[in-house]
Amino acid sequence: MIPIDSLISFLIAAVLLSLAPGPDNVFVLTQSALYGRVSGLLVTLGLCTGLLVHTAAVALGIAVIFQTSAVAFTVLKLVGAGYLLYLAWLAWRAAPASLSDVTSTARSYGALYRRGIYMNITNPKVSIFFLAFLPQFASPDRGSVVIQMMILGALFICATLVVFAAIAALAGTLGERLSRSETAQRNLNRVASVVFGTLAIKLLSTQQ
Repeated sequence: MIPIDSLISFLIAAVLLSLAPGPDNVFVLTQSALYGRVSGLLVTLGLCTGLLVHTAAVALGIAVIFQTSAVAFTVLKLVGAGYLLYLAWLAWRAAPASLSDVTSTARSYGALYRRGIYMNITNPKVSIFFLAFLPQFASPDRGSVVIQMMILGALFICATLVVFAAIAALAGTLGERLSRSETAQRNLNRVASVVFGTLAIKLLSTQQ
C-alpha cells in the first residue's frame, strides 16, 4: 500500500491546499458568518460529501470525461454558475433576522447541507484537480489503484473537514456579534451576494 512518508506528504499538501483561498472555504466563511458556526459546519459536511463524489469519479475514471469533453465540462460549469447566481440573489434580498432567528435555523440545516453538496459537485475544476493531484501519490506497484485513490481522497476530505470546521467556528463567532445589528446583517448579506456573484463569474471564466 501507500508508504507512510507519502501519506504524510499528501496530508500536508492537502492541508495547505484547504487553507489556500478558494470558492469552497470562502463559501464556508460567508455561510458561517450569516447563519452561525453550526450552519457553517453543515455546509462543510456538504462540501466534503461532494468530495466523496469527486473521489469516486476519479477513482473510477469518470472524471476523464469532464477533462476531455468540452460539452460535459461546459454544462456542469453553467449549472454551477447558475446555482451561485441564485444564491447571490437570495443573499441580496434577504432581510435582517433577529438573534433568535439566526440561532434557531434547524429548519434550514438540511438546505445548508445540500447547498454545500451542490456547490462542490457542480464545480468541474474539483474533479479535474483530483484527477491531476491524487495519481501523483498512487502507483500500480502498490496494489489496487482504486483503493489507493479512495484512501487519498479520504485523507483529503479529513484535512478539508478540519480546516473548514476551524473557519466555520471563527466566522460563526464573528457572525454572532454581527447578528445583533440589523445594519451589519444587511451589509453582510450584501457582501455574501457579491462573493457568490464573483465566484459565479470566476467559474464561468474557467477553461479546461
